[in-house]
Amino acid sequence: MFGAIYVGLSGLRAYSNGIQRVSNNVANLNSLGFRASTVTFSNVQTARDYGGISFQNGALGHGGGVGLYDASLNLRSGELRQTENDLDLAIDGNGFLTLLRGTETRYIRTGSFDVDRDGYVVLAGTDWKLGVLDGAGRATPVSIDASRTNVPAVTTRINFADNLSSTATAYTVSDMSVYDASGAKHLWTATFTRTSGTMDWKVKVTDDKGITIGEQTLAFLNGAPTSDTNQLTFADTANALSVVFDFSSNVTSFSAGTVSTLRAAKVDGHAVGSIASIAVNTKGELELSYSNNEKKQIGPVAIAVFRDAHSLRQESAGQFTPEPGADVQLLSSEDPRGGQVLSRRLEASNVDLSQEFGDLILIQRGYQASSQIISVSNDMIQQLFGIRGQG
Repeated sequence: MFGAIYVGLSGLRAYSNGIQRVSNNVANLNSLGFRASTVTFSNVQTARDYGGISFQNGALGHGGGVGLYDASLNLRSGELRQTENDLDLAIDGNGFLTLLRGTETRYIRTGSFDVDRDGYVVLAGTDWKLGVLDGAGRATPVSIDASRTNVPAVTTRINFADNLSSTATAYTVSDMSVYDASGAKHLWTATFTRTSGTMDWKVKVTDDKGITIGEQTLAFLNGAPTSDTNQLTFADTANALSVVFDFSSNVTSFSAGTVSTLRAAKVDGHAVGSIASIAVNTKGELELSYSNNEKKQIGPVAIAVFRDAHSLRQESAGQFTPEPGADVQLLSSEDPRGGQVLSRRLEASNVDLSQEFGDLILIQRGYQASSQIISVSNDMIQQLFGIRGQG
């Protein structure tokens, strides 16, 4: 009977710990990146001694009650939710983002990131830095301080495209933005005038002050620019500009009445730019976007993949730490084994509330039954003591 009491106590202990685990799961229903812990019970077998013969966990052993298995994480992905913050990051796949702090490394499924005063991308409210892959495939924190300004680039080429009507006599392409070495913008206008009875066009370039940059001839043969005139260079010595007007591809001259569609399809060069946004692009690279519409990639986000993800231990704030010596591999988004890093996404908890409530009911019944065992055993002991007293 005393053994039955201890068996009942094991049930109270196991189910108390079980309900604590369920409570933690339910309480973290809305915790970002949280992974629910499983609640699994197991019988405990003991040995009995009969006449000096010991039977271990075997035929003549007896039940010693119930125990709670160590927690195992449910690694099923949670729902990916849309946000408005470019540095809200999540992974569509099995991998983990890599966090670095000094010599420490942790992993996380999702998180809201900020840029700290030193230019590092850090998990909001912490000093854990987001890891990106270096040239050797190692995770390293990267500062954007050296890239806060995008230096200007001089315009050297304008590529034209489409049709300059062979039956028209004049056409203008205006407001072409060109940039000098200081990043200053100049607006150029190209006026095309056809010489009567020929397929030769006089090209006159002027700036926004009305100053003539230069005049040259563009000739066509069988609807295509001739090889000796399909690239014309115009130099603005006052602003140290020398720009090639490239008509060598995608430019034609066929009859279209007075309607021409010739346009400046691509103009290189740009003004100075400052950072407008920081996000992760479709290739999983941390990318800076500048006010001058230029972009710069500063490295692919490091995605960690574990051979045995169940060896991870869940820490606070949705972070995970592996067991010592765990086999971890670092990949980029372009490797399908780890998944894709997404901007403007946060992963919700994977807690299944209906499953947790079901476990809650079963645990409650187990606890009640175990307490009843103790109560009945206690009554039997009291009855036995009463019999002894009567004797």
